[in-house]
Amino acid sequence: MAPVKVHGNVLSVCTRRVIAALYEKDIKFELVPIDLGTGEHKKEPFISLNPFGEVPAFEDGDLKLFESRAITQYIVHEYADKGTPLVFQDSKKMAMIAVGCEVEGQKFDPAASKLTFEQVIKPMLKMPTDAAVVEEYEAKLAVVLDVYEIRLAQSKYLAGERFTLADLHHIPSIHYLMGTQSKKLFVSRPHVSAWVADITARPAWKKVIALQK
Repeated sequence: MAPVKVHGNVLSVCTRRVIAALYEKDIKFELVPIDLGTGEHKKEPFISLNPFGEVPAFEDGDLKLFESRAITQYIVHEYADKGTPLVFQDSKKMAMIAVGCEVEGQKFDPAASKLTFEQVIKPMLKMPTDAAVVEEYEAKLAVVLDVYEIRLAQSKYLAGERFTLADLHHIPSIHYLMGTQSKKLFVSRPHVSAWVADITARPAWKKVIALQK
């Protein structure tokens, strides 16, 4: 059987999300580098894997997927018996994971992605950061993190007392933002701060970061 393949870029938040899940599940994979600078993601053969021209794309045998959160969902269910158990069998607990994943995608990510672009991606591209945009989206992210602070005062992780997919989905953006002025939003909330320290210290995430070197 062909090995699992991830077509992406190690600097990409979405690519890192998928790779983190693979490392957590202890699944061997092949990383197929995609050069975003030359627009490789907008051309064939990549475009046949993801018609929207965004990394990553994923292959497992004859299955081809795109959208990082859909890919991680597949990984944790297809390889449920391997590595870290990132989901629950109990339907009520699974519902909490689903809520956490939806909140990440719909509430956390829009603000976090904008802040990452302004403070991380733009400097990489030698573009000036827009301070007004940073201020606007820090305010939006603060609202989300206020909700997280309340939730994390009640349980160690977003979906309970165990690390799950709901937590994993957050790590790539948090990692980038902890290197910017937006770090203050996380460290100023004690329960959020403890959660961030915990999830970003996971061995699987350290392996993801090591790929950048």
